[in-house]
Amino acid sequence: MHGSQKLPDLVESIYDAGLDPSLWNNAVAGIRDFVGGQACGLFSKDSISKSGVTHYYCGADPHYIQLYAETHSKFDPLTVLPPHGRIVSIPDLVNFDEYRRGRFYQEWMQPQGCSDAANVVLEMSNASRPVMMTVLSGRRMVDRRMKQRLSLLVPHASRALLINRAMTAQLTLATALADVLDSLTVGIFLLDGLCRLVHANSAGQLLLAADDVVRSVAGQLVTSNAEANRSLRKAFADHRDGAVLAAGGGAIPLLSATGERYVAHMLPLSSLLRNGSERVVDAAGALLVRKVSLGGQSCGELIARTFELTPAELRVFLSIVEVGGVPETAATLGIAETTVKTHLHRVFAKTGVSRQADLVKLAAGFANPLVH
Repeated sequence: MHGSQKLPDLVESIYDAGLDPSLWNNAVAGIRDFVGGQACGLFSKDSISKSGVTHYYCGADPHYIQLYAETHSKFDPLTVLPPHGRIVSIPDLVNFDEYRRGRFYQEWMQPQGCSDAANVVLEMSNASRPVMMTVLSGRRMVDRRMKQRLSLLVPHASRALLINRAMTAQLTLATALADVLDSLTVGIFLLDGLCRLVHANSAGQLLLAADDVVRSVAGQLVTSNAEANRSLRKAFADHRDGAVLAAGGGAIPLLSATGERYVAHMLPLSSLLRNGSERVVDAAGALLVRKVSLGGQSCGELIARTFELTPAELRVFLSIVEVGGVPETAATLGIAETTVKTHLHRVFAKTGVSRQADLVKLAAGFANPLVH
């Protein structure tokens, strides 16, 4: 029954639809009843092509909704859109007698038992395709009472649509960022101030599933290296004072149970720490864990060109990174340990590092972070 829903309840349902777009059909049904119309809909109207797409509606046959999208949107009286927020009926837009002789009335309005409609532009974030609301009045004309009742709802519907758009934009951005993170071979772990796991990308989930170089213990991220764990706890300890990861950014070497080498980096997320209140958001920092793998000839060639390494020096460099220390490298390459040491000293001189662990960190920077 028209007007059966109370205004506060209807306004609440409109804002509910702002948070959950699937509720808009119920909201427009409430608007139709409150205003006293036959049908109501939210639609987009292209200001150039005049094409229209109905997003949510009630009280109209789907056949006519399709007809509007395919043909009749180009013939409706909304050739020039009214100012944002202004409610107009058809006589406010065109000569009513000419309109009744026209195709839109004869083929679209009259078969539905309607003669007039109240229209209003609700949202113009996309200026070339604003979102509008229409209430078809049925056989009677849109009167002052209908416009007055609709005017009570227009500001709320406009704000709800803006909420929809903002949430959609945030969701699109979050989805895009998640897709980017999941395309990386680097394991990325977002941690709160107590090093509890907030989120892990696909590579991070695989590392956790392996339960080796990193694992989750009672929701807290733990690495295979006791020193690394102490560094993590210390780095996050003062997060409430805005000093999260003040000493972060340094590389932490990790070793799996099978001897595979990894490098971890701590990344501060200090810009996300506070929202103007005392509440600290979930993610205080990130831990990036990358397997040191120099598979592929191009990676070795890039290292050799960068540091002007000879073929023999490059072989020692790669072996130190992937196999281990001097004795292991000598056995793998079939050369004397003294020869390995000679080449290694030259590698140190050319790369500017002085420890084998630093070579591992250096090599990690040349690894391809994209999923192969």
